[in-house]
Amino acid sequence: MTDKLTLANVKWKKFKFDSLFEIEKCKCNNASLLNKNIPEIPYVGATNARNGTMYFVKKEKKLITKGKCIVFVMDGEGSMGTSFYKEEDFIGSTTLSAGYNKELNKYNAMFLTTIMDQNKDKYNFGYKRNLTRLKKETILLPIDEVGEPYWALMEKIMRDIEEEVTPKESFIPHEITDKRELADIKWKSFRLGDIFKELIPGKSKGLVHLKEDGTIPYVGATNKNNGVLTFVEKVPKLTSRGNTIIFIRNGEGSMGYSVYKFEEFIATSDVTMGYNSHINKYTGTFITTVADKVRGKYNFGYKRNNNRLRNERLLLPEKGDGNPDWEFMEQYMKRIENELFETVENSKRYFQ
Repeated sequence: MTDKLTLANVKWKKFKFDSLFEIEKCKCNNASLLNKNIPEIPYVGATNARNGTMYFVKKEKKLITKGKCIVFVMDGEGSMGTSFYKEEDFIGSTTLSAGYNKELNKYNAMFLTTIMDQNKDKYNFGYKRNLTRLKKETILLPIDEVGEPYWALMEKIMRDIEEEVTPKESFIPHEITDKRELADIKWKSFRLGDIFKELIPGKSKGLVHLKEDGTIPYVGATNKNNGVLTFVEKVPKLTSRGNTIIFIRNGEGSMGYSVYKFEEFIATSDVTMGYNSHINKYTGTFITTVADKVRGKYNFGYKRNNNRLRNERLLLPEKGDGNPDWEFMEQYMKRIENELFETVENSKRYFQ
């Protein structure tokens, strides 16, 4: 029956969230007490990046939130009011709530969260998304003949989008040869200076000697826009080569972060570039996710100078010969890219 239906020829109805979901708060109120050295389960926080996953931690049974739910971000700068679907079990910050409905799957949940996020701007630090407000939120959904949410149609719409956009036209799925999960591999602590034999500080002392409105990224102490502050005209002696991880050593709110850059750029002296022949966008993204776990230890009284940066420790997959398992890291991130392609890019295209 759903084959002949579209969003244009069905009835729609407004539903309150508490009529759609069984809602419960997530349980972790102090992430610093979690064991990050045994990566068994995602720790999910107040971010709409990486589908909410901040990093991976050891399982703590009393803190686990069951998956197959929509996660509502209740607090957090830049992400308050957003939502995402979580298939797997996770440990979630108390700044999150989880909504359950037996009909939920990744397809109809993607439909729901795309609509939900259109209302995120009504929340701010003066008007937070508390549990009472969350339960009263409403969403307009297609309904079936008995007036219930048309779950099958929502799922079909999103599945049709997957088929409509031929991956080969814009994205060729990666061949995955290593399907191990993070809990299946060995991990080892590596000194950052041993992984990156080249750690080169940025060369620019500021924009005063540069011309803006150019074509080369000017990278500095920000974790937004993948580190790009603005664009400037190229100055060869200040230009750094790409395919590198940029470690932010200074800057309020961004000290301790890292970003991967593929293209060449000009960098401020607030950052340091790390080079390794095994780095590409996949291994680079994997490492920056791990490296960002240390950012909380830095502040303006304890800055991330070059010596401290060189001696930072990263917990990475270990191949068995004492070296990082670069192949696994690349395969793992390619697998995530395969999974996210349809659920993220296709939904954006459809609802524009």
